[in-house]
Amino acid sequence: MRKVLAIFLCAVLFLDVICIGVLFFTSGSASREEEEGEIFTKATVLAVGSNIIQDELILQAKDRSNTGGYDFAMVYENIKDAVTEADVSIITQDSVISSGHGVSGDRRFNSPVELGDELVKTGFDVINLATDHILDYGEEGLINTLDYWQSKEVTAIGAYRNADDANALTMVEKNGIKFAYVSFTESTGGNNLPEGSEAVISLASNEIQLGEKIAFAKQKADVVIVCAHWGSEFDKEITESQRELAAKAADWGADVIIGTHPGVIQEAEYIDAADGRRVFAVYSLGNAVSCASRADMLLGGMLKFDVIKNKEERTVSIENFRISGIVTHYGMNMSKIRVYPLEAYESNLAASHGINDSFDSFGTRYLNNLLTDTYDKKLIGKE
Repeated sequence: MRKVLAIFLCAVLFLDVICIGVLFFTSGSASREEEEGEIFTKATVLAVGSNIIQDELILQAKDRSNTGGYDFAMVYENIKDAVTEADVSIITQDSVISSGHGVSGDRRFNSPVELGDELVKTGFDVINLATDHILDYGEEGLINTLDYWQSKEVTAIGAYRNADDANALTMVEKNGIKFAYVSFTESTGGNNLPEGSEAVISLASNEIQLGEKIAFAKQKADVVIVCAHWGSEFDKEITESQRELAAKAADWGADVIIGTHPGVIQEAEYIDAADGRRVFAVYSLGNAVSCASRADMLLGGMLKFDVIKNKEERTVSIENFRISGIVTHYGMNMSKIRVYPLEAYESNLAASHGINDSFDSFGTRYLNNLLTDTYDKKLIGKE
């Protein structure tokens, strides 16, 4: 009997030891995983091209409103999920928002405040203002635009009230990662600030100031994103000036270069910077939305990438660059203008596009071919 009892007690003791061991190693493993999770942090960035608000868009937004204002919700509702899911979302706003002037979407562009409100609701939080239309309504239009965007919880870049604001570093922290933003435009559409104005527009021609700003941003931030409004309008070919500026921006300290203005998508590439970094540059993402009557201008690009930071080693990697298509759709006579992700744009919808009256090759095959002809297959997930 004593022998049986002894065997029983030994068995109980053995099981206790095993349980304690399992608890110890499980606890240790969880602690290590928890620790690793605390070491790394990630932020996903999304960017689209030029937001061009022309008369047709404005009139349709006016007709949809029940309050006497403008309703732009339909325009962006199909890309809203993608925009809001990203930690950082960037758009180039190609019109001023100046309440002191009449709304206009032809030659000179001035959008109603509801347009800006909708961009914020959609999830865009970085607004690039350095475009060829920033001075469509002069210095007053620029200041009114800054007043509007600074009343919102967004980051506006490229146009400033004075030199102090222009020289200050625009840096925003997201998920423990410090993002710095710099932008510039090659042109202001032939318009200039009046003599004696304190306002500043970030211009490509001011290379000394631009270089110093990007270099300073590189010293302070984890990631430097440069928005470049450049190139020849309506032209798929990249200009020599674009390539030269991209190489300089990379050498100055840019990590990612996002191009707009041509109105069509242009290729992307990696640039070898002087310090050995590989800098990603997309020369044009085309239009986020427009009332274009050219088929190739109806396809824009949506860029996404991940920024991963090792907080312990203080290293940052920028990974998983990919570009997908977005399509501006409208019906007959440019009715019901809105944007769709290309991957969700069905053939029957493409067949109803108003562009078919003047371009009989339009369709999902045409759009996908345009995307694959412009970007590397790995970049668009075709390989």
